[in-house]
Amino acid sequence: MSNFQSESVDRLFRVILSLETTEDCYRLFEDLCTIKEVQDMAQRLDAAFLLDEGINYQTISQQIGISTATISRVSKCLKYGNGYRNAIDKCKEQDT
Repeated sequence: MSNFQSESVDRLFRVILSLETTEDCYRLFEDLCTIKEVQDMAQRLDAAFLLDEGINYQTISQQIGISTATISRVSKCLKYGNGYRNAIDKCKEQDT
């Protein structure tokens, strides 16, 4: 399990899972995070989707506006972690 697991983080995830609409998410994340933090998370997820499509680092960097170092970290997590892969697969399931 992750090294940041705690009762507080568990509660955070339960709250996120309880949200029913995109608007609910906007409301919570607007209070919980800075706009920049939400944008950074969204960019990393965008990078994961593009990497999964086989797009190269330079193209992703130019398209999204993030560093190749960040893309490299996302790539490692996509290859060796579970979170991005699981999220991408679930999103693809919803799209079909």
